[in-house]
Amino acid sequence: MTTATDTPPRAGAAAPAVRRRSARRRLVPYWLLLPGVLWLLVFFALPMVYQASTSVQTGSLEEGFRVTWHFATYWEALREYHPQFAKSLLYAGTATLLCLLLGYPLAYLIAFRAGRWRHVLLVLVIAPFFTSFLIRTLAWKTILADGGAVVGALDALHVLDVTGRLGWTEGDRVLATPLAVVCGLTYNFLPFMILPLYTSLERIDGRLHEAAGDLYASPAATFRKVTLPLSMPGVVSGTLLTFIPACGDYVNAELLGSTDTKMIGNVIQGQFLRVLDYPTAAALSFLLMAVVLITVTVYIRRAGTEDLV
Repeated sequence: MTTATDTPPRAGAAAPAVRRRSARRRLVPYWLLLPGVLWLLVFFALPMVYQASTSVQTGSLEEGFRVTWHFATYWEALREYHPQFAKSLLYAGTATLLCLLLGYPLAYLIAFRAGRWRHVLLVLVIAPFFTSFLIRTLAWKTILADGGAVVGALDALHVLDVTGRLGWTEGDRVLATPLAVVCGLTYNFLPFMILPLYTSLERIDGRLHEAAGDLYASPAATFRKVTLPLSMPGVVSGTLLTFIPACGDYVNAELLGSTDTKMIGNVIQGQFLRVLDYPTAAALSFLLMAVVLITVTVYIRRAGTEDLV
């Protein structure tokens, strides 16, 4: 005879506890994400909302600012400072291209040819980060000083004649010209190009190169058909990590340029700290973000890859 205690309600009673443990396990990833989400809300989303409200305010520092939904500030800022926007895109784009041309061969060398020196070369790549961004930029004032070895070599090679015709230098002077600003941007952001490129190249299976050689592909064809397509995620990542901060940079233009080479970052910094026109500064910041976002979106679609390293 089966008694009430012999029936299997134990399994049924244990089921809710199992479901509760399973539900708790499913919540673990969300709890782990919570600190990062809170960080983004406090230090990114809230400042963005505050700046958005500032951009549609009117008033002055003495009288106080108030939200009047004055969207005309955006149009007025763009109309007045569009040359600085154009210069920012030009300087950042040129520096990004130079970083790619300089960084890809070096990343290729480290990934495939460095051997036991690979780690040493990687340390040398990130060595500039051991010093202040400001100190690194100030060093270029000495490197590009009038009458220095670098300027003398460029003059002897007639490079300054070409850059002068392009409007990037003035006579035999490099400092306080667009070329100096681009040199500073290229140097300071070059590691951001090399590291993603190296990571992408290092992932390529060497057997693919051997297979291409077995199929009688020349080194140039192997690079064009195998290496370059497989390294495109690194190219996209490196160009984005270089171009985006370079667009908003103001230190290089401030220290190495002149009033004629001011970038939009210099204008925003001046509006915030010197002119104290907070609505215009906030509007310029959002316009810069929009311009960069549109440029990056078009670039990613053209590049044909969204697989970022």
